Amino acid sequence: MSPTQRTLAKLRAEGWLPAVVEKWNPHARIRQDLYGFIDLVALKDGETLAIQACAGSSLSARVKKITDHENLPAVRKAGWRIEVWAWRKLKSGWEPKIVDLS
Repeated sequence: MSPTQRTLAKLRAEGWLPAVVEKWNPHARIRQDLYGFIDLVALKDGETLAIQACAGSSLSARVKKITDHENLPAVRKAGWRIEVWAWRKLKSGWEPKIVDLS
């Protein structure tokens, strides 16, 4: 199961309405994130949550990617919560380490 699939499942279990906004660009042969750093958007009770989902080993690279991105101030100004969910396997099962960059 991919980090995106794990994130979708957890969000749904918590009552969020999630959507994948990362798209495959066949011409460039790359995945393109919404606004350059968002894989998923989720809605719940008037709140918008933007998530970058990744493997646990990629956490620091994803945080740097977002904090350095030119679109971060606009997403923050829109009032969206911005998080990185880095999935890692623990003895108790798969859990995300969540870093809030809002």
